[in-house]
Amino acid sequence: MIDYNDRRFRPVQNTENGETSDETVFHYRQVGEVVTSTYAGGRIRHGHLIALVDENGALDMRYHQVNDLGQLMTGICTSVPELLPDGRVRLHETWRWTSGDRSAGSSILEEF
Repeated sequence: MIDYNDRRFRPVQNTENGETSDETVFHYRQVGEVVTSTYAGGRIRHGHLIALVDENGALDMRYHQVNDLGQLMTGICTSVPELLPDGRVRLHETWRWTSGDRSAGSSILEEF
């Protein structure tokens, strides 16, 4: 299992209907199988996520955030890790808004 505690990630790719960008920084914490993160930057004023991590390091998460328009947005996401040759983690995410237009998308985050 991957230990996500104290790792930082940035999006390197996102679909057009997403709100995160390379200016958004995620700071992950982990206790047991529970992973949490605070994040902000770019269009995101403040966000939180909570997830359960499985034995392969995949994350089943829920998130909420306040965007630059002052809107509270919520969603669900599945995140599958890839270990990079230099030891960093890349996360391949499939997500769906549970508020707003309820559209779906995908993104890639990389540890920095």
